[in-house]
Amino acid sequence: MNLRNYVVLASAAALMASCQGNKTATNGSAYTIEGKLQNATPGQIFLFELGEQQFIARDTADISQDGTFTFQGEVKEPTLYRLGLDQQNAMMMVLENKAIKVEADARDLNNTAKFENSEDSELFQQLNKMVNENRQKEMALSEQFNRAISEGNTEEAEGYRLQYLNLQKDVKSFIAKHPESVVSAFGTLSLVNPQLDFAFADSMLTLYTQHIPESKYTKTLTDRLATMRTTAIGSAAPDFTLPTPEGGEIALSSLRGKYVLIDFWASWCAPCRKENPNVVKMYNKYKDQGFEIFGVSLDQSREKWLKAIADDKLTWPQVSDLKGWESSAAQLYQVDAIPQTILLDKEGKIIAKGLRGEELEAKIASLVQ
Repeated sequence: MNLRNYVVLASAAALMASCQGNKTATNGSAYTIEGKLQNATPGQIFLFELGEQQFIARDTADISQDGTFTFQGEVKEPTLYRLGLDQQNAMMMVLENKAIKVEADARDLNNTAKFENSEDSELFQQLNKMVNENRQKEMALSEQFNRAISEGNTEEAEGYRLQYLNLQKDVKSFIAKHPESVVSAFGTLSLVNPQLDFAFADSMLTLYTQHIPESKYTKTLTDRLATMRTTAIGSAAPDFTLPTPEGGEIALSSLRGKYVLIDFWASWCAPCRKENPNVVKMYNKYKDQGFEIFGVSLDQSREKWLKAIADDKLTWPQVSDLKGWESSAAQLYQVDAIPQTILLDKEGKIIAKGLRGEELEAKIASLVQ
């Protein structure tokens, strides 16, 4: 089972002790942050903006003897920021042009922060708490699932899988309740895998476009989904034609009428080669029941490609343009890691992605029965 690890929203790599941001002039400031820290010692607190890849230092403020501090400035739009005493001890907030008050215990900013006049910051705290709690549950479920699979207890394993999916539903339900908030838009970007849950991400994008069309998070999600739209689950699989080992060509569409597994692999990919015996066994079991595999190799060496096919006893149709990661098929389907699988129904529509091992065989069995 692909138990995707959630992004920890409050984490980032930032060299906070050495950063000094440019202060915005206080005259005509559009926002203020008035803070009060319990158990604080005089020093500095740092304000960082969440950029595309890292936190960017924007400002610093002095912490007084009584634990108070103040920031003033202006932002173009509601944006995720980080307030921190050092690299580990920090809290996230949504900064917008209003007067915001925050209180926290200096010993643990992330878990004690309370905001006033910043509903989005409060929403972020709630989402972050849910994600952290789910992470612990997911780790336990992953261990239980793997144990059940290794012991052959497929029914028990399915129960753990459903519990995991329910945890994902909790997060998605929270996101769906707040389509007017940049917190939900950011959460969709950070916590939802659009390769596996495109329909949900796309439905939320429709709402963000209505409520917060100018948000950077809405625009980023728009760009991200645009590249995936043609290969989303439920879409007609884009057709392609590539050379075969024998020197001819085969089109994906020529296999229409069967359930087809597009299997992206390569001779140099150790996980692919390790998985091949299981795939061979599965293929032999279901090939006479309307199931076919279409192997797409990301090899560059024809000799190594052909040797791997022979050594691993791969008897299903194989194609490759021998361009490695520049493979036209891999680019068409946005494949950035292998092994990667895409499952099509008899009409050529994409019905699943990324299935392997027990999950893949269970899905195939349910389709051909």
